[in-house]
Amino acid sequence: MSTDPGSLQEAFSVHAFFIQPFVEFGFMRRALVACLALAISCGPVGTLLVLRRMSLVGDAMAHALLPGAAIAFIVFGLSLSAMSLGAFAAALLVAALAGGVARVTRQREDASFAAFYLIALAGGVMLMSTHGSSVDLMRVLFGSVLAVDDAALLLVAGVSSASLLVLAAVWRPLVVECFDPGFLRQVAGGRALGGWLHQLFLVLLVANLVAGFQALGTLMAVGLLMLPAIAARCWSQDLTRIALLASAMAAACGYGGLLLSFHAGLPSGPAIVLLAGAMYLFSLCLGSRDSLRSRRVRAPLQGSPST
Repeated sequence: MSTDPGSLQEAFSVHAFFIQPFVEFGFMRRALVACLALAISCGPVGTLLVLRRMSLVGDAMAHALLPGAAIAFIVFGLSLSAMSLGAFAAALLVAALAGGVARVTRQREDASFAAFYLIALAGGVMLMSTHGSSVDLMRVLFGSVLAVDDAALLLVAGVSSASLLVLAAVWRPLVVECFDPGFLRQVAGGRALGGWLHQLFLVLLVANLVAGFQALGTLMAVGLLMLPAIAARCWSQDLTRIALLASAMAAACGYGGLLLSFHAGLPSGPAIVLLAGAMYLFSLCLGSRDSLRSRRVRAPLQGSPST
């Protein structure tokens, strides 16, 4: 039986392009595993973030990681555990300060978040610039997913697993609190449950941003969290499907961004986030709901005469 040389060559080229980089290079495999683990938890967390109208809060929290990571870098050097704990503590401090200001004054929480994250970002950049090199600053800001080691993989996998377990336990009250906090207060018999859920969700958000910071940096981590979740809303109304679709999109962007980075010689983190941005623009234009296409389809139906 003869085989077609053209088909063999085509199959070999497809394998060489899509699979060979992850088979041949260990750093590519670790980067892919890190992106897939991040995608699993970023999908539902990002979906809830969009549902709660806290998208810009997610961006603020990502920037708030920087001063804690910078202080840990100055004291302990490039220590994964120290920088992760420092980033986690700094983001929680910004969240506590912003929430405290909103409670004791008439200032809205989003305004106080914006103020404190700008202070945190400027302070972190100042610390990294005065006590480190430009290479260190770029690594903290933009990350290097291709440099993920076993310790970082364990951190990302642990955060992703813990996030899924916590979300599985509190998913329903979290969703109810998004749509009807008054009903949740009535069922729970008070206001404490809503505030407790809000704080727990902020902790989950910070934990996922810290995990993403190890691979993508403080400025890129929020991209993988937010863009797939926003894009997924253009394709479904069911919340569970949106969360699953957001995770699938994030995983596809991680895989595609790594391939683009490998073959085109581009920075890995920006390639992943730009691919997520392209997926969002595609969904915005052609999605089945809340998109430009759905609006054009609905307009003639609304304007047609009734029979």
